[in-house]
Amino acid sequence: MLTISQATVDAIIAHAKRDHPDEACGIVAGPEGSDRPERFIEMVNAAGSPTFYEFDSTDLLQLYKDMDANDEEPVVVYHSHTATEAYPSRTDIGLASEPNAHYVLVSTREHGNNEGPVEFRSYRIVDGEVTEEEVVVVPELSAR
Repeated sequence: MLTISQATVDAIIAHAKRDHPDEACGIVAGPEGSDRPERFIEMVNAAGSPTFYEFDSTDLLQLYKDMDANDEEPVVVYHSHTATEAYPSRTDIGLASEPNAHYVLVSTREHGNNEGPVEFRSYRIVDGEVTEEEVVVVPELSAR
């Protein structure tokens, strides 16, 4: 189960809508071992593609250095699908390299960057196995 704040959900959806028709991507970091998505980090889709996302390798290296210095880890790895449902593609599954992370997908296929609902779903992807999980949106994460 993914427990995530409304503000973080709103930030992920806003990023996905803003980048549509290209896929958006990013990470929500949290304290190591906490499973608390606390720090929203919007990344640039280096692929600039409506069907594929790729983190810029220089940005990603810097992010991992920052997370390491702050005793953080990627709690959520998110990206959007612009023309298909919010379900991991074969490529997404192949790229999933964080076994403890929640993989959030947002589909902007219905309304694009206009007002309207999106699909917001979360998965665990471990060794190529995809398991959808419940998403619990809370006003804010409770104190540690």
